[in-house]
Amino acid sequence: MIEIRDIHFSYPDAEILKGVGFTAESGEVVGLLGNNGAGKSTLVTCLNRIRKPQRGELFIDGQSAFQMSRNALARTIGYVAQKNELTRSTVFDCVLLGRKPYIKWSVSQEDLDLCHKIMERVGLLNYQMRYLDELSGGELQKVMLARALVAQPKLLLLDEPTSNLDPRNQYEMMALVREMAKEQGFTVVTVIHDLNLALRFCDKFYFLKEGRGYCYGGLETVTPETLAAVYGIKTQVLDVQDRKIVIIE
Repeated sequence: MIEIRDIHFSYPDAEILKGVGFTAESGEVVGLLGNNGAGKSTLVTCLNRIRKPQRGELFIDGQSAFQMSRNALARTIGYVAQKNELTRSTVFDCVLLGRKPYIKWSVSQEDLDLCHKIMERVGLLNYQMRYLDELSGGELQKVMLARALVAQPKLLLLDEPTSNLDPRNQYEMMALVREMAKEQGFTVVTVIHDLNLALRFCDKFYFLKEGRGYCYGGLETVTPETLAAVYGIKTQVLDVQDRKIVIIE
């Protein structure tokens, strides 16, 4: 279980997060929704301590993530950024780097086996000896997901993980994330702009508006009224083949 309490973050000239918080259970996928500039990516980087919030807490299974050592934090929280810097390393080496918090004197067979297993699940085995700068944007995003997953985190943070993927790969990646979250019991918090992709794969929805939480909950929160208030758009939310879809008018 994760509990985010009253997160505040400001730049010198602007307050970005104004008391953000929610709870989520193990195995749940939470979508962070809202307009550009609402504070979604800032919240993600506050949770993994890339940025330091002025106030607030993150508890994971009752333990304060903000009090963890860097090594403990790396074992507990996985992160896939929106953009990634390329290095002249192979896919395999990059994925293996996700095991760094566990490696002591040398790489163990357990580390190698886990990397192989995750690359197979993500569909990267045929790419493992290719260099990162030879990959497409979508392939690189899969590598970063695999690197995060091999750390076996309790919380997986994703910042627009499908932004470089075609529709088929968007579906496959989100399906894989959701499936593994249920299997392994980690919580996922993902920034996502595609409302219908969020409706298909997220269990909970946290709407941010101007740095504050507007509403939080399940499918019942995704209504034309909420979308109008948060995004300023007119929509219909329809039931199609036992699923909800959003149509922008």
